[in-house]
Amino acid sequence: MIFFDEPTAPEIFESQLTHRRGVLGALGLAGLGIIAGASPCAAATSRKKGAAIPKVSIPTSSGSTANRSVPFTPAAAAPADLPEEWAIRNGSLANDYLRYLNSLGLQRISAKQVVLSHAKSKGAVWNSLPPKVWWKRMGYTLRVVERIAREMNVSQVEVISAYRSPAYNACCAGARAGSWHQANIALDVKFPVRASQVTATARQLRDLGLFKGGVGGYWNFTHIDVRGQNINW
Repeated sequence: MIFFDEPTAPEIFESQLTHRRGVLGALGLAGLGIIAGASPCAAATSRKKGAAIPKVSIPTSSGSTANRSVPFTPAAAAPADLPEEWAIRNGSLANDYLRYLNSLGLQRISAKQVVLSHAKSKGAVWNSLPPKVWWKRMGYTLRVVERIAREMNVSQVEVISAYRSPAYNACCAGARAGSWHQANIALDVKFPVRASQVTATARQLRDLGLFKGGVGGYWNFTHIDVRGQNINW
C-alpha cells in the first residue's frame, strides 16, 4: 500500500500547499550522527557505504492559525504514556513542540499523539524530538495527511512514527540509513480503513498536485513524506 498527494477545492490552505514556496537546503544528517556516538545500532549503520543523505525542499505556508496550545506535562499526556526517562531528556522542548503543533489547527491528527510518538526506545537508545529549526517541516507533512483524511472522511489518524534521531533510526528494523524520518518530513500513519483505499486516495490527491513526495505501502500502515520527488514503494 502506498500514500500520496492531494489538491482539492480552492480553500486557503489548499492553495498555500499547491503554491509551495520552497526552501532548499542540505540537512547535514551525517553531522547528526554524532548524537548516535556510542550507540551500537548507529555504529553498524555508519559502516554502510553509499548511504543517501536526504536533501530537502520544503514548501512553507504563509497562513497563520490561532494558537490553541495547552500545557504539555506528564499529567496532560498521562504518566503511563510518557516514559520518565524520555521526559527527563526532552521535557524542556515537549511543551513548545506541542504548542507549535496545536497552532496548526489539525482536527484529525492529535498534536499530543504526535509528541508521544517520539517517546520510544530501542533497547537503551531513546528517540528524541526533532531539532527546533525543523519543526515547520513536519507541519507541512501533517497538513498533507490531514487533507487526505478529510478526503476519506476519516476522523482520526494514528501516528506511528514521525521524526527519528539518527541513533534511534539505526536501531529500527528495516529503516534505511538515509531515512527521511531523520529530516522530520516523514510520517508513518494508520487510517481506520482498508490500506488499499488509503493508497488509492493518496495517490489520486498527489497526482492532482497536493504535494510531491514518497509514499510507501505496508500491510498495516502507510509512509508519507514530502521530499519533493514522487517515489513509490
